[in-house]
Amino acid sequence: MFSATKNNVLLSAWQITLAERHSFPAIFSVNGETLRTYADIGTEASHWVEKLAAFENGDVIAVQIGNKPSWPAILLACLQLELVVLPLGMHIERAEYEIALNTCRVRGRIVVQNEELGCERLDAAPFHWDQPQPDLLKLTSGTTSAPRAIRFRAHQLLADAVNICDTMGFGSDDINFGVIPFSHSYGFSNLITPLLCRGVSLVCSEDRLPRAILNGLASSGATVFPGMPVFYQKLTESENPPALPNLRLCISAGAPLLKNVALGFSQKFGLKIHTFYGASECGGIGYDTSDTLDYEDGFVGTPMKNVSIQFREGSGESLIDVRSGAVGDGYFPQPEPDTLRSGIFTPSDLIENSATGMRVVGRVSDVINVAGRKLNPMEVEAQLLHFPGVRQVIVFGVPSSLRHEEAVACIAGTACAADLMTYAHSVLSAWQVPKDIWIVDEIPANERGKISRRELARQYATKRTVDSHSNSGQ
Repeated sequence: MFSATKNNVLLSAWQITLAERHSFPAIFSVNGETLRTYADIGTEASHWVEKLAAFENGDVIAVQIGNKPSWPAILLACLQLELVVLPLGMHIERAEYEIALNTCRVRGRIVVQNEELGCERLDAAPFHWDQPQPDLLKLTSGTTSAPRAIRFRAHQLLADAVNICDTMGFGSDDINFGVIPFSHSYGFSNLITPLLCRGVSLVCSEDRLPRAILNGLASSGATVFPGMPVFYQKLTESENPPALPNLRLCISAGAPLLKNVALGFSQKFGLKIHTFYGASECGGIGYDTSDTLDYEDGFVGTPMKNVSIQFREGSGESLIDVRSGAVGDGYFPQPEPDTLRSGIFTPSDLIENSATGMRVVGRVSDVINVAGRKLNPMEVEAQLLHFPGVRQVIVFGVPSSLRHEEAVACIAGTACAADLMTYAHSVLSAWQVPKDIWIVDEIPANERGKISRRELARQYATKRTVDSHSNSGQ
């Protein structure tokens, strides 16, 4: 019999949800077919308890199954057995995957095998956790580029879900459209835990093509769409979209939402996109609760309910300290107390505060050192976006023998590089003008919708090497 583990508040919240929503549909297909009732999830969780019973208390179980409807049941089973869940994305690179398994001491993994879910035991040695033992690990790079994990316990996961539901207004009559990865912090906290603790039903989708998303939103009757900026951009560009009469709430997170994308979507679909700002280390931080269409680049609203924010500087751009019950216990295996400690997380984002709310204006790690002067790439991006034919722009730094670093602008759109460079000289100070304009069809993003300036800089360096060899006839 499946029952709540003593003192596990997430399992206790699930028992309340199960009692109240027992026979109601919980998980839908994109066509609106009921895949699981809440009772079905409970039954499936009991089956997974049997499958995982051979593992020991504290063993780490990697879950790499995409957006499969078994996700909630697997989580419940692991919580019941006091196993530590490590969500992994389906498209994680092989090298990062191996590092993650070793770093997090993974002893078992649940994966898709011939379209079925299977559990494999790995040969990692048993690991004994310092107290408190985590219930879940979120993979992140922290302030470094190497994979590491963040330790969470059930009460922190529940706190984040409650903050999200209360701030965004999720209710048991809502249907969440789940196309963002369940394995990512955004998908986990906006889709999986609200189902378990508040009875917010879920649509499972893995097709990210714009037409598939639109058809799924229409066919499933979804009322809430947690998306990413790249989705909204592609949906805006779609022709003859279906009507979405049930959709009432659109959320954007994972990357900055540009004003032109937000306005274009709102004009086409008649729906406001609400920006959501959060971090893997602490869950939700800020949210735009307003219904106004007066969008502003980088705007992330006001603090979430039950979240306290302290600005380190009195005015202008500032780092912030985030306090809430959702803040993780720390990084694993190496702590980083200056960034994540005792219920406080300090993101590397630079935040500007105003009477209307917060705006992300850059990241400390993204600042480009141009001959001793600090260049915020988002300031350059904001200017270049005004030029006709520029759909998207990302500015990053590259090494320079004379100036320490130089800025390069990667542009997606139809603009002419020479004309854009002339424009840049007219609106920017000389030291702020990019050294080069790199035109691409699309700026690459990972499965979470994030764009890495570090990765773009690496690709640019490779491109320059190839171009140099071609020009020299080698």
